[in-house]
Amino acid sequence: MAADQNSSSAPPSKVVAAARGTSAAKSSVTEGLKGWIVPILIFFVIRIFFFQAYRIPSPSMEPEMMVGDWLFVNNLVYGPNIPFTDLTLPGYAEPVRKDIVVFKSPYQADEAQVGNDPQPTLVKRLWGTPGDTIFMRDGVVHVNGTPFPQRADESTSKLGADEPHPLFEWQHRVEVKGSRFGEPPAVPTHDNWGPLVIPAGHLFMLGDNRYESKDSRYWGIVPRGNLRGRPIFVYYSYNAADSDRALPFITDIRWSRIGHVFR
Repeated sequence: MAADQNSSSAPPSKVVAAARGTSAAKSSVTEGLKGWIVPILIFFVIRIFFFQAYRIPSPSMEPEMMVGDWLFVNNLVYGPNIPFTDLTLPGYAEPVRKDIVVFKSPYQADEAQVGNDPQPTLVKRLWGTPGDTIFMRDGVVHVNGTPFPQRADESTSKLGADEPHPLFEWQHRVEVKGSRFGEPPAVPTHDNWGPLVIPAGHLFMLGDNRYESKDSRYWGIVPRGNLRGRPIFVYYSYNAADSDRALPFITDIRWSRIGHVFR
């Protein structure tokens, strides 16, 4: 009986060794995880507060930005947003007219009705700052009475007619009558609207490609706190719009776009 009991029991030295081996393995895994935690945290801090990648999904900013461009965005410039909140930390610069900016869209009820994101992250050019009087006549933007014709390479494809749209009705809330800039049209249209006075803490955005851009003309002025950053340069680009090649993200790379710095 005693012999049977001894044969079925592991020597104490082996039990201790096994226990030590298990403990060492657990310790090795723990140390390995600890080694990854710091780099992961650094990555998220950089992504949230310093730089972020953004992909151009539409032609609204052509030719400055092309569908298929991937950008690095400076999150610090206007103040980084604290994730999952509407709070923004202080930045080191204020947005200036003609800046290209990345921002969270005002709520778009029409997009919500069709199941799309009602507040997507967008990129447009800033045209109206607080206190500015902005209007458009025959497709030319005027800011405080100064006309800004589009560059020759902007809006090369003029789609559709200069027509009204139900989404333009919001403009009546901030339009100004009896000013030296003339009366606002009774019914705003794509190319003729305003004058509008931009209230404090808000901004007016337009796409460079005006005839393929859904912008402030439609969904209104943007709260200052919605700004997310300013694009720096293109780090990768491929023909995502009309390529006739298989796997265009590999076979139809726009090498000349890589490194393009935004003005």
